[in-house]
Order: sequence, then structure tokens, then C-alpha cells
Amino acid sequence: MHLEHINLVVKDIPETLTFYQAAFPHWHIRGRDTQTWYGKKRQWLHFGDDYQYLTFNDGGTGENRNLQGATVGLAHFAFVTNNLQALITRLETAGFERTSSGEVLTQRKNAYFIDPNGFEVEFVEYTSDIPQERNKYQESQKHSQELNV
Repeated sequence: MHLEHINLVVKDIPETLTFYQAAFPHWHIRGRDTQTWYGKKRQWLHFGDDYQYLTFNDGGTGENRNLQGATVGLAHFAFVTNNLQALITRLETAGFERTSSGEVLTQRKNAYFIDPNGFEVEFVEYTSDIPQERNKYQESQKHSQELNV
């Protein structure tokens, strides 16, 4: 099983595409159309490759959740890349600022960006092909046992 797509309501599809085309230069527009969604006409677009994609639906209103708060909602989503520095360079060249780096680990590098709609996107490069080395679960598991979780 794998994640096929993420469906996002956005304010502006072309502005959104600027971010994701910089992040994923090998992806393409798979399809697009107009539909009526709960009485409101809107455009949608699928952007991805043959196996996974992002769906963008225009006409979004309001602001995304405060990413520094504890409001229920999407915190972030992440993609794995083989060359994090190249991805950072592409996004910065396209005018997007890196918001933060993740925890420094020898087995993983990551960077966070906010897309034009306020979604936080994490990009990860693993430096180990051993899954147990990619995250620090040993400490988390010990803490969970202490909490009886």
C-alpha cells in the first residue's frame, strides 16, 4: 500500500503550481477540469507522475491553520528526495524561503517550506538505507513505555 494523492483546496492554482513545479521538476499536469462542488463551480488539477500526485482545487478562502498552534488540522506533509540541497536551491530560486530545518541527525537531513496556501511541506533526504537508523524511535519507545502508552 502507498499514498496515491493528497487533495488540497488552494487559493490560486497557477501560484500553487509555481511552488510544486520547483520542488518536483519531473512531475507534470496529469489532468484538469471544472466541476461544481457543493454548489460552487471550481477548477481542479492533478499534478504528479504516473504513481502519485497532488490535487489542487481553486477558490479556497480564508487562512490556513496557525502552524505554531495546536488547532486540529494538517500539520505538514513530507516527501523524500535524493538531493535535498538541489531541491532547496530550486525552491529558493523560485522565490520561496526555507522556514526551518529539522532535527540534525547523521541519518537524515530535512527542510521545511510553506507553500503559497500556508501548507507546510517537509522534504527529507535519508543518508542511511536502514529504516531503523532513519528516526530516533528508541528514545520514543522508552518514553512510551514509561507512560504506559
